[in-house]
Amino acid sequence: MQRCRRFELIRTEDLTGLSGVGMVAEGVEFVDGLVVLRWNTAHKSTALYDSIRDLLALHGHGGRTTIRWVDQ
Repeated sequence: MQRCRRFELIRTEDLTGLSGVGMVAEGVEFVDGLVVLRWNTAHKSTALYDSIRDLLALHGHGGRTTIRWVDQ
């Protein structure tokens, strides 16, 4: 049985000056591909994405942001 898996959003360079660098958010990818992301910034927020690919298309910053899986 598949299970959801946790991840961290790691940013190596902050182009906007808003999120900082390092682990800037954490999230969960559900078995159907839906992603929930919680920002670890001064102004907390939570967002939903249809997929990890969509999340990185918006927040990947040209490879300056990556996913580090907590659960394999």
